[in-house]
Amino acid sequence: MFNTRKGKMMKKIFVLFALLLIAAASQAQEIKWMSMNEALAAQEKNPKKIFVDAYTTWCGPCKMLDKNTFGNKDVVEYINENYYAVKFNAEGNETIQYRDKTFKNPSFDANRTGRNSVHEFALAMGVSAYPTMVFFDEKGEFLSPIKGYMTPKQLEIFLKIFATDDYKTVKTEEEWKKYQEEFKGTFSS
Repeated sequence: MFNTRKGKMMKKIFVLFALLLIAAASQAQEIKWMSMNEALAAQEKNPKKIFVDAYTTWCGPCKMLDKNTFGNKDVVEYINENYYAVKFNAEGNETIQYRDKTFKNPSFDANRTGRNSVHEFALAMGVSAYPTMVFFDEKGEFLSPIKGYMTPKQLEIFLKIFATDDYKTVKTEEEWKKYQEEFKGTFSS
C-alpha cells in the first residue's frame, strides 16, 4: 500500500513539474508587448527601433499572425532583441502622445461588438488593412507600414532590413528586387 501511494505521489509531482516547465518555456517564448506610449518612453532612455502590430479584435488574419508568426521562436527572439514591440488595437480607445500631438478614437463605442471606428493614430500610420505592421526608427520616426498576414519566413526580411538599417540603401524597385534575391533567411517555419 505504501508503494502505491508513493507511486501516485511521485506521478503527481512529475506531472506538476512538467506543467511548470511547459509554462516557463511558453512564457520565455513570448514577445514583450507594450503600448506605444511605453515604447516611446523606453526609446528616450535606450534608443531602439519600434515594431507595431496594428490589429483589431475581430480580424481573423490578426489572430493567425499572433498564433503562427508571433508565436514562432525565431520571430520572438528577433523582435525582443531588436525592437520595442507595440500591440496596438487600431479600433481601440487608447490615447497616444506622439510628436507633441494627442491621438484618440473619438468615435469609439465601448458597447459595440465587431468593427469599431478607426483610431486617429492608425490613420496617421497609414493603416488601411488589418493586420498592418509598422516600423519606426530609434528616434520614433515613422519608417513604413507592411500590410497583411505574414508567415515567419515572409516577415523575416522586413524585420531584418529595418533592424540592420539596410533599408537606407534600398531606394529603387530594382534594388529591392536584388535585396530579396540575395537575402538569406534563417527563421524556421
